[in-house]
Amino acid sequence: MAEKKSSSAEWLVAILSALIIAIVIRSFLFAPYEVHGTSMYPTLHGDELLIVNKWIYKVKKPDYGDIVVFHTEEERDFIKRVIGLPGDRILIKNGKVYRNGKPLYEPYVNGPMNKETYEQKQIPEGYLYVLGDNRNNSKDSRQIGPVKIDEIVGRAEVIVLPLHKFDVLSF
Repeated sequence: MAEKKSSSAEWLVAILSALIIAIVIRSFLFAPYEVHGTSMYPTLHGDELLIVNKWIYKVKKPDYGDIVVFHTEEERDFIKRVIGLPGDRILIKNGKVYRNGKPLYEPYVNGPMNKETYEQKQIPEGYLYVLGDNRNNSKDSRQIGPVKIDEIVGRAEVIVLPLHKFDVLSF
């Protein structure tokens, strides 16, 4: 009988330990994120489940091209690509993006952008300029303004579902 109690106690400790580890990982290190919509097409199609690295920006700063998840004033978080860092000047002229006066090479963008022009923005300290890869169908810094770095949840790292789309996102 004592063996049965000991075995039950060991199982309980193992289950509680696994639960605590899972909570710590989910709270501080990695989190799932479900992509809604096609604003990041063709990189993301709107039906993927991603793993977001929540700790990366505690050890390094966001960089150009990072795909980030961030909080908004809307009901859900957004996912976009970092185009501008603090101090950068971003200009969109006739559908072309310029950073600090130089046109960006953007092979990930879904076709040409509408021939829109947005006035040049200087990105303030503590903020990022983000755009969706599907520029003609994305609510991003053009509409919502630069994003506070403090609002960044983390960097998208891996597409895990659906399984046939499993991929490590390149940076």
